[in-house]
Amino acid sequence: MAGHSQFKNIMHRKGRVDAVRSKVFGKLAREITVAAKLGTPDPAMNPRLRAAILAARAENMPKDNIERAIKKAAGGEGENYEEIRYEGYGPGGAALIVEAQTDNRNRTASDVRSAFTKSGGSLAETGAVAFLFDRVGIVAFPASVADADAMLEAAIEAGADDVRSDEHGHEVTCAQDSYGEVTKALEARFGEPSRTALVWKAQTTIDVDDETGEKLIRLVEVIEDQDDVQNVYVNFALSDALMAKLAA
Repeated sequence: MAGHSQFKNIMHRKGRVDAVRSKVFGKLAREITVAAKLGTPDPAMNPRLRAAILAARAENMPKDNIERAIKKAAGGEGENYEEIRYEGYGPGGAALIVEAQTDNRNRTASDVRSAFTKSGGSLAETGAVAFLFDRVGIVAFPASVADADAMLEAAIEAGADDVRSDEHGHEVTCAQDSYGEVTKALEARFGEPSRTALVWKAQTTIDVDDETGEKLIRLVEVIEDQDDVQNVYVNFALSDALMAKLAA
């Protein structure tokens, strides 16, 4: 998931300021409400809601905002959102998967198509690029909970497929079908994870030159700026030089 992970690290650093934070909170609140409506308002019994709350905490979303979003679902308030997946291509032939939640399918389709077009990309049919990705579970922990060997051993015992450990933390990957069991097993051993989610993981990543990389970054930024878009997954990898430039 190199392309997605490195890109998200850049976006998180850029996205913790000003009005962007408000937009992030809005999207997180929407996911919390949707998750609570689809299941139960009790995060202990609703893995998706629990994951949404963890994501909100990671962005320092106030506790009151989280509780308000859950209460909206419990009280039957708020819009009924439909979940839609879009697929497309960006400059250099990079593949993108876009997840959206909307109460107006036509509006969202138009907005996403426009975002692709204005940034040098093209929207494709559903299924056009999904075969380049796998649907997997991610369970992440801070580096402080264990060393790399201990995390790898625990992940294997829990039934996970892969672990990536560095100074920033541990990211455990597992099959979608075993996501719940792996999460529970690792949480019982290491405590609450910093993140859990079902994501689209690129089977392989493509390298792009820095000029194309900058175009792709702008494309993803424009798509993520759409109110109805929740997540964007990509299969491209940025050079170290461009990463350093974007992080500056």
